Amino acid sequence: MNSPDILSVKTFLLSLQDSVCQKISELDGKENFHEQTWQRAEGGGGRSRVLSQGALFEQAGINFSHIQGTQLPASATAHRPELAGRSYQAMGVSLVIHPLNPYIPTTHANVRFFIAEKEGCDPVWWFGGGFDLTPYYGFEEDVIHWHTVAHDLCKPFGEETYPKYKDWCDEYFFLKHRNEPRGVGGLFYDDLNQPDFATCFNFTQAVGNGFLDAYVPIVEKRREHTWGERERQFQLYRRGRYVEFNLVWDRGTLFGLQSGGRTESILMSMPPLVRWEYDYSPEPNTPEEKLYTDFLIKRDWL
Repeated sequence: MNSPDILSVKTFLLSLQDSVCQKISELDGKENFHEQTWQRAEGGGGRSRVLSQGALFEQAGINFSHIQGTQLPASATAHRPELAGRSYQAMGVSLVIHPLNPYIPTTHANVRFFIAEKEGCDPVWWFGGGFDLTPYYGFEEDVIHWHTVAHDLCKPFGEETYPKYKDWCDEYFFLKHRNEPRGVGGLFYDDLNQPDFATCFNFTQAVGNGFLDAYVPIVEKRREHTWGERERQFQLYRRGRYVEFNLVWDRGTLFGLQSGGRTESILMSMPPLVRWEYDYSPEPNTPEEKLYTDFLIKRDWL
């Protein structure tokens, strides 16, 4: 089967949003997600869910969107010029979780589907997505677990799949102006439309469903780790890198804003509190320095 089944993709994405929200609420134990549904004048809409000021999570946003339009923004046609003059649909689930405890990593995941159509022409479609981890204090066993889950979900789709998408993640989530990775990576893929729709959809489902398997054990292991003002200030400083990446380099943020998406939903990825410090460098032989020397490096974690 190579004909895109748009309804099945949308059904999966809505179900994924539900399951992740349910688990994150259970882990937090204090707050639940508040939902806002929205409509887009040009076509489509979504449902945005945000948990704020929880016991475990300072902010978690898990959004579903399905937008439609008759003309793509310039950022999209520059990347794929063959899309000019086509109508399009783009749908996906995107999430960012900012824990309160600095020993629990921030995380991001996204799975999405895009299709562009023009009368008399075959549709152009692809899947994209992945998940990545951004610790403030590194634990090798956590990162190995994260990458083991990524490796194992990729394995049924070919031995080359994990190293290919692991490398793509390392390259994509890299702050060129800092010459620094955003975190310890994971998986990232885009423009996936081979060998056929069914295989691509199955892989995307594996990535979406694998996120909780990768993240939840790390949260449960680190949630009771005690922390103080020193760790909090370092966490807020490192969150600045997250903001810089999303506003300067992230293609999804740019596409969402240029396509007239809901700004509040697009920018829910931002941490609620953040700080910058001029010319900061960690003290030698500290856990803060270890993040830079041992974790913010390109490495084969398996």
